[in-house]
Amino acid sequence: MSNPVRVFIDGIGLNGPGLPNWAQGRDVLTGLLPYLASPTIVVPPAGLPPAERRRVGVLVKLALQVAQEAVDHAQAQADQLASVFSSSSGEGDNCHVLCEALASDRLISPTRFTNSVHNAPSGYWGIVSRAVAPSSTLCAFDGSFSAGLLEAITQVKVERRGVLLVCYDAPYPSPLLEARPVTQSLGMALVLSPHASAHSLAAIDVSLCDEAPTTLPWAELEALRQSIPAGRGLPLLHALANAKGLAGLMPQRIVLDYLNQRQLAVALSPCQ
Repeated sequence: MSNPVRVFIDGIGLNGPGLPNWAQGRDVLTGLLPYLASPTIVVPPAGLPPAERRRVGVLVKLALQVAQEAVDHAQAQADQLASVFSSSSGEGDNCHVLCEALASDRLISPTRFTNSVHNAPSGYWGIVSRAVAPSSTLCAFDGSFSAGLLEAITQVKVERRGVLLVCYDAPYPSPLLEARPVTQSLGMALVLSPHASAHSLAAIDVSLCDEAPTTLPWAELEALRQSIPAGRGLPLLHALANAKGLAGLMPQRIVLDYLNQRQLAVALSPCQ
């Protein structure tokens, strides 16, 4: 029997309230910097043509921003990576405008419709990265981060190629906000590889379990974990931030929220 394929984390991207990028977020998650709550700031992706850059909403900007940071951190070739995009709710602003149009006699804007589809961030990433590798887009409500992570790791193991995982959520406007009370934007991304490199941070594997999810040791960050579906991945970033490369350290295990009263156990181990 051949040896099982190991999966390695090579790069991380992060942007959320008080966590504007992975470098600053890592210092917050290690306790080197205090957590200071502040709005999530997203910037238009430079790789998009000007017309598309003007039209995309917060969700696309957020997804592409963390995706690019993760690829840069891994020093990977974006056009060689397959990708998995995962969001619990998708593009709330466009959904709201489409609902208003359907409830009136207004015509639906083709641009609004194009940007409302759940895989819009994946499509725009293809434009920015020029990637023609397979791309999947998932939705699993509050378990969307774990669903995306499970899918991405499976693809690495089966296809034996690098995969970019991008998970992101943003608020709906009212009145949809009352039904889905996500009030802040947060995104994170991981570059996963079947081969260890000089940039690899840890080896990772997952399995289903029935244990309670891992929580964060700070009340404000734990509130982000619970209130933003993409934030369910923060315990994984906390473990990676405190691992110091995992060289010579004992393996770590955390538990993330998943679906149907099951959780996802995540095992981190040294790259060697």
